[in-house]
Amino acid sequence: MKVSIIGASGRVGKTTAFCISEDSSVDDLVLISRKSSNDKVEGEITDMCDALAARDIGIKHTSSSNIEDISDSKIVIITAGIPRKKQKPMSRIDLVAPNAKIVAKYSKDIAKYSQNATILVITNPVDIMTYIALKSSGFDKSRVLGLGNHLDSLRLKNRIADHFDVHISEVHTRVIGEHGDYMVPLLSSTTIGGMPIEYLSKYTSFNIDETIEQVKNAGNYVIGKKGATEYGPAYAISNVASAILKDEKKILTVSTFLEGEIEGVNDVCLGVPVKLGVKGAERIIPIKMNKQEKSLFLEAANTVKACTRNVMKKLDL
Repeated sequence: MKVSIIGASGRVGKTTAFCISEDSSVDDLVLISRKSSNDKVEGEITDMCDALAARDIGIKHTSSSNIEDISDSKIVIITAGIPRKKQKPMSRIDLVAPNAKIVAKYSKDIAKYSQNATILVITNPVDIMTYIALKSSGFDKSRVLGLGNHLDSLRLKNRIADHFDVHISEVHTRVIGEHGDYMVPLLSSTTIGGMPIEYLSKYTSFNIDETIEQVKNAGNYVIGKKGATEYGPAYAISNVASAILKDEKKILTVSTFLEGEIEGVNDVCLGVPVKLGVKGAERIIPIKMNKQEKSLFLEAANTVKACTRNVMKKLDL
């Protein structure tokens, strides 16, 4: 299996490369970066291979600034773009204009040089960038995904496990909607050990609003402390890539193009539960929400759709 990462010199790109290198289903990994970053990526590859040797893992790594080298990839991951800065607090929406052109260009390149690939978009704001990648590539919607709310779901899972003092594997929860301020936690269907969360005694002391704000601001918190997020996104990306490469049929919350499957929402990319397999997004999973969750989800859809339309119009995409 061949996987390519566009934007491999960045912190998310290079950490993702290491995570994916540990996946037994990948034997060829291409790391695309600007020519000026080739030496850096070569150094990263050597360092990664030394670490992987300790686990008896050997795969082919290629550092390249030639986009044609992504040919015949099963998955192409786009991490390229302008990241949020520690020095200047930014929302993901602030990144729309500069990143839209980058994602559009690379999506067209993928369509030209790796026509059978599945595109996995990481660049923020990821829901809008996923839409741009879909329209720019011309691919079927099943083969264009964004990381979406998978990382948000993991962050919420962590905080619930901490509060209820249980092993993280016992927590089953999900965040949908926008990967941003309009994310929607599905607490109505959250369980711990198979039991609805509200059935547990510690639920009365669970500050839901505070927890959701922590999840929403988790990225900015990490950026403020260390300058960038890398491990969380990289392992979340690896989860999605692995589910596709190994045909696992896992249900993860990724950003995908909606055509009325959930609450009649259409012509927008949002994070929703999706069954992932060798064909990419094999099926959007219909879900039931309580009244509040449904209202928040529709608000997210309207907000992201309006912003997406504005970007597409301004950039003539």
